[in-house]
Amino acid sequence: MTAAREYAPGEARVIPIESAPSWHGSGEQGHLADRIAEAVGGALAGPLGSAATRAFGKGWEGRAANGLAFLRRRITGDYEVDEFGFDRELTEEVFLSLLRPLAEKYFRVEVRGVENIPAEGGALIVANHSGTIPLDALMTQVAIHDHHPQQRHLRMLAADLVFVMPVAGELARKAGHTLACNEDAQALLERGEVVGVWPEGFKGIGKPFSERYKLQRFGRGGFVASALRAQVPIVPCSIVGAEETYPMIGNAKTLARLLGLPYVPITPTFPWLGPLGAVPLPTKWTIQFGEPIATDSHPPEAADDPMLVFNLTDQVRETIQHTLYKLLVQRRSVFF
Repeated sequence: MTAAREYAPGEARVIPIESAPSWHGSGEQGHLADRIAEAVGGALAGPLGSAATRAFGKGWEGRAANGLAFLRRRITGDYEVDEFGFDRELTEEVFLSLLRPLAEKYFRVEVRGVENIPAEGGALIVANHSGTIPLDALMTQVAIHDHHPQQRHLRMLAADLVFVMPVAGELARKAGHTLACNEDAQALLERGEVVGVWPEGFKGIGKPFSERYKLQRFGRGGFVASALRAQVPIVPCSIVGAEETYPMIGNAKTLARLLGLPYVPITPTFPWLGPLGAVPLPTKWTIQFGEPIATDSHPPEAADDPMLVFNLTDQVRETIQHTLYKLLVQRRSVFF
């Protein structure tokens, strides 16, 4: 991409379409994409040019060209997804871009210890779960991508409920998430991916506010068995701030059963304020990645040793719990 040139007042601006990444595709989709790109480019190159400069500053032509190239690739299908449905380009250009202001400006997430995540190869991130709505998982995804030197992508293991929900299930696949099962976890880890798991599940995000920052059971340790088989390190992750975004003071259990949901939360603002009650409180977050726990000192078949799996699971859980207590002691305010 060439540097943006200077324009005189009133001079027509030309969107440098030819300098954008190569476009492929044929047929009706390709022609439709061409017409859309030409229409948008023509509008920006005409009377809207001056307004675009005032609104977006110098260099908007290059950004517009990249945007038009992205639009065309989406229309023509000229993009790649892996066997799990992960769409890297859509995740980086759309999903993370939408989540980033929430992480940086609203929750003001402070990330610590990201250097404990290896620069390459597989790793299993194990974190505490909280907040009624699993925003903590999404903020962890942003934190790893934006703060890790290699901008690694977190492949999250999600509950079955996520993938049976309309729209949400497809978006989750596109963002790199997959079912929370040992087979998928091990396959991703063996491919060298960074995999995230929240072993508390709905017990964690749906616990009452009175039990905040008290870890629930970690299940049978299936995540530890997957890490042992793949011979990858386990990185404990402690998240402070998510518990207070939606303080859950009650649970409409009857309504939850009717809707087939694990819980229907009652908070100080929901359902009393209607849609406004769904706005999370602007708490200050800290995400800390602890020192990795090595698994390669054990042979892969050690995953079938229930006592070893239990001990490692308990070690991970205790590490996260102690770190949470330390972070809470250091915290001066929930909001600042």
